[in-house]
Amino acid sequence: MRRRRYEAVVIAASTGGIEALRAVLRAVDPRIAAPVVIVQHTASENAQALCDVLAAGSAIPVVEAESRQPLVNGCAYLAPPGYHLLVEPGPRAALSMDEKVCHVRPSADVLFTSAADVWRGGLIGIVLTGANEDGAAGMAAIRSRRGLAVVQKPEEAEMREMPEATLRRAGADHVLSLQEIGPLLNRLLCR
Repeated sequence: MRRRRYEAVVIAASTGGIEALRAVLRAVDPRIAAPVVIVQHTASENAQALCDVLAAGSAIPVVEAESRQPLVNGCAYLAPPGYHLLVEPGPRAALSMDEKVCHVRPSADVLFTSAADVWRGGLIGIVLTGANEDGAAGMAAIRSRRGLAVVQKPEEAEMREMPEATLRRAGADHVLSLQEIGPLLNRLLCR
């Protein structure tokens, strides 16, 4: 049986997410054949400082996404504070100041849904710790297009609401600890 080819990863995190993202990015192999696109809810307006924190120990670069920027393999793109990050065909990044979704901007639902439209079954969605329901509807969109759904084990999340809401609304193909997510991505995406 032929293994499915995945082309991209989208990750959502909120409360407790910085350390969770660091754990995942630390384990990702630099040969990963996919862009990694991230929404982290934060009150900070300093995206560069957050990129620097996430890049420390990461084998792949972490940069603030810019409008119309091509999304290339082996790089992580972080949604800028106060902007929705979307994926357009190309693939490339797009930024929006549209209304908040789930009371947040950037919203995982916006990112996940737009990415699912572009990559369809070639997309891996990951929901990590967080204190709201953002990501649940977006993960349902990913799964409806045959993408792969990965959710952090709620019992190990600093805040279980995002993982639990995602599991209730969309289910998951994998419910994993943080230490298991990076190795799964490496198995699926390193060619």
